[in-house]
Amino acid sequence: MKHILIVDDAATVRLYHRGILEAAGYQVDEAVNGVEALEKALTTSYDLYLVDVNMPKLDGYAFLRELRGSPSIVQAPAAMVSTEAKQSDQLKAYEAGANLYIIKPTRPEVLLGHVRLLLGESGT
Repeated sequence: MKHILIVDDAATVRLYHRGILEAAGYQVDEAVNGVEALEKALTTSYDLYLVDVNMPKLDGYAFLRELRGSPSIVQAPAAMVSTEAKQSDQLKAYEAGANLYIIKPTRPEVLLGHVRLLLGESGT
């Protein structure tokens, strides 16, 4: 079973994404900010990260830079999921290490399509 970490400070967003992903058969963990996400990534191997941009303590960009720069963390695809829709936000996410940029809100089938693609399950 693929293991996904949702990193978002909004409980409603975490709950929404968790419901979609668990219904599709994925194991899901949550973190409320980048610091907690890094702590979890150091102790658990994830297959995918879904990361918000704006969070307290450590935002999504800084989390991805730390994640990508850490040789002690198993690397996995990361999708940044944000309400920020400017092209400059997307470029900043890719520069930080994101593999995909998704603008909130997302419909369940769209989110699952992106998740399956990043996990190499496209067409299943």
